[in-house]
Amino acid sequence: MNAPTELPVRLTSFSHGGGCGCKIAPGVLADILRRSSGFPVPPQLLVGIETADDAAVYQLNDEQALIATTDFFMPIVDDPYDFGRIAATNAISDVYAMGGTPIMALALVAMPINQLPVDVIGRILQGGEAVCAEAGIPIAGGHTIDSVEPIYGLVVMGLVHPSKVKRNAGARAGDVLILGKPLGVGVLSAALKKEALDAEGYAAMIANTTKLNKPGKALAELPGVHALTDVTGFGLLGHTLELARGANLSAQIDVAKVPLLPNVAALAERGFVTGASGRNWAGYGAEVKLGDGITPVQQALLTDPQTSGGLLVSCEATAVDEVLAIFRREGFAAAAVIGEMTAGAPQVVVRA
Repeated sequence: MNAPTELPVRLTSFSHGGGCGCKIAPGVLADILRRSSGFPVPPQLLVGIETADDAAVYQLNDEQALIATTDFFMPIVDDPYDFGRIAATNAISDVYAMGGTPIMALALVAMPINQLPVDVIGRILQGGEAVCAEAGIPIAGGHTIDSVEPIYGLVVMGLVHPSKVKRNAGARAGDVLILGKPLGVGVLSAALKKEALDAEGYAAMIANTTKLNKPGKALAELPGVHALTDVTGFGLLGHTLELARGANLSAQIDVAKVPLLPNVAALAERGFVTGASGRNWAGYGAEVKLGDGITPVQQALLTDPQTSGGLLVSCEATAVDEVLAIFRREGFAAAAVIGEMTAGAPQVVVRA
């Protein structure tokens, strides 16, 4: 039984890529940013672009800092309501990844008006509204344009205490790495586009991509949590490498401990891998050391672009039980210890 396709239009047929797999390849992005000119940075800007963190953070006063982020992409699924839910969940995640509480969103809507029925566009927006309601925030405005490809996302703002901001650059040697959600969204999306994903696989994909990363705020309250980010378009290896670079440490990942969505490994074996996975490896593979026995399929899974992926936590060993308890309390049953941070040159070492 295949995933639902009985729709007036296939949204994915309009887009050359889907979800966070649409991201500019990491190597190209790094080159673009290197070419950008510098600009004055006010002292109130606690987090900017310096470590490729999840959101900007601007201190308002002694008790409050504003988190600002935006995320948008082309359809990863054909169901418009699901597309809206996924895109909104993904955008809000960046606030949680900074340890904050979302307070408001603005919608970013670009649609091929002459090709998509108005009711389909309306369902996309309704999906986004439903997730924002779950997060307890209003969509207070936004911007719309006519576009050749459907694009939807949010600008999201949140608040955090300045002392509780969790960056992706605070990891310490000896920290344990914990991943909140299983990997495999890119593989499932590739199978969906080829009409090879069954109903069970589709349900698992939607459940994973529409689960808000609410544990982020509680995790930020723990002094033993030193760094926090979420795993999205650059895959687990790419975002772990950002932790390593930010802390000037080496990250060790035990591939056997990395949680995966159901049937993902088998689908990857059959060749359902996104082009973004290869672009990711080309962009940062030189800074990744694969241990003996790591297979091409495992490499593809570790570089698999995650749309609305899980939180990646770097915490001291004494905080592991409490971190996992927070994840379990919020329903993240697959959260698992996947490695650790060690002294050494900034890189990711993958162990079989």
